[in-house]
Amino acid sequence: MKFTFDHDYHIHSQLSSCSSDPSQTAQAILQYAIARGLKKICITDHYWDENVEGASNWYKPQNFEHISKIKPLPQADDVEFLFGCETEMDKFFNVGISKEACDKFDFIIVPTTHMHMVGFTLFEADNTVESKAKLWVERLDALLDKDLPFEKIGIAHLNCGLMHRQDRAEFIRMLNLIPQSEMERVFTKVAQKGCGVELNKDDVRLTNENEVDPILRIYKTAKQCGCKFYLGSDAHHPSNFESTTPIFTRVIDLLGLTEDDKFHIGKK
Repeated sequence: MKFTFDHDYHIHSQLSSCSSDPSQTAQAILQYAIARGLKKICITDHYWDENVEGASNWYKPQNFEHISKIKPLPQADDVEFLFGCETEMDKFFNVGISKEACDKFDFIIVPTTHMHMVGFTLFEADNTVESKAKLWVERLDALLDKDLPFEKIGIAHLNCGLMHRQDRAEFIRMLNLIPQSEMERVFTKVAQKGCGVELNKDDVRLTNENEVDPILRIYKTAKQCGCKFYLGSDAHHPSNFESTTPIFTRVIDLLGLTEDDKFHIGKK
């Protein structure tokens, strides 16, 4: 059976500093789910555990007390609304959530590719295409070596344009520099750990046909290695929900995904 768009596990509310949109409320997010016929959604506001050292000035205010203001989450028949978060990995490969804090969340997404935060997630000396291609592998490897409940961990933004937003052509060159053998090795590890691989709406928009192959190589390799996938709109504003269906439908078709390829939170 074909992979269905029945969930969205990466959504921000007005509590994320990158949103701050008063119309991006929990109720508006629930209405989006109802309108699309989604069965399960998850709020994933940005978060850095106050008990973990090293938060940037941007992340520091986004602690548990802050992001939990969204609770209690509104509910509706046939829609399960989960409480999650999007944390971060710094330049020392530290993750902004303790193992103990993981119990507070239904789902936790961790991007290993937010390399635009120079000084926080990236050393200045590594701000090159060649270094970032190596770090794509090293940072993912480091995450997988953490003591985390991987059955409820999602790896976000594996081809995030923020990795090298200075020049799109150089960004694509960076993706092409990642060795296929290393990509296969780390995705085999992802599959063994049982965490989910995110198909992020903005990252798989695929409006430039010249970028389709280098971007899809990541996900084709992940599928080949036995990884499971989930969908994430990464919506920060209500208008971000509008294009979800055609974008997700296209990438599902291009990858030939079936229900057997779907990641289910909490299941190995």
